[in-house]
Amino acid sequence: MIAPLFEYGIVGESTSLIIAVIIGVFFGLFLERGGLGDPHKLTGVFYLTDFAVPKVMFTAILVASFGLYLLSDLKLLDINRIWFVPAYFWPQLVGGALFGVGFLISGYCPGTAVAGLASGRIDALIMMIGVGIGSLLFAIVYPVIEGFYVFSNLGAVTLPQILGINHWFVIVFVFVFAGAMFYVMEKYEKKKV
Repeated sequence: MIAPLFEYGIVGESTSLIIAVIIGVFFGLFLERGGLGDPHKLTGVFYLTDFAVPKVMFTAILVASFGLYLLSDLKLLDINRIWFVPAYFWPQLVGGALFGVGFLISGYCPGTAVAGLASGRIDALIMMIGVGIGSLLFAIVYPVIEGFYVFSNLGAVTLPQILGINHWFVIVFVFVFAGAMFYVMEKYEKKKV
């Protein structure tokens, strides 16, 4: 077992921070080069005019899940040592809806806003200021909403664990779903042209 590298002490804290910065720079570069720093491309999903974002996101999900579980099955990665965000079903559903509204209004998510700002877009800066203000407001009202925030705690679980099935069934389903979704989006885009 060789990974996660930081958890096993193969790389130290400073090295992992340097690796994180390098990965972040390339992530931003790929976002910008893929056109995802443009709010019109992002909001195009909601107006059914541009499907680049769901194609990129599903591709990233598929590659990451396939790679993580393959490395785990090959005993090159101890997936139990990777930190997963705990699942709080209802609070995360509400948070996802709020995130979607912010995404639709601004045309950015936090990552694409940074990419947009790096390419000189002032609206991306305004969005980032809004995220900062929203985060501050959340911190202020957290004591009032803490009960809801921790409601429906499922712990750090994955979909295969919740369903009680092998992870490859879920991954194959997501591959099939994504393939069908890509096919429908391609047909729709060609029809609109």
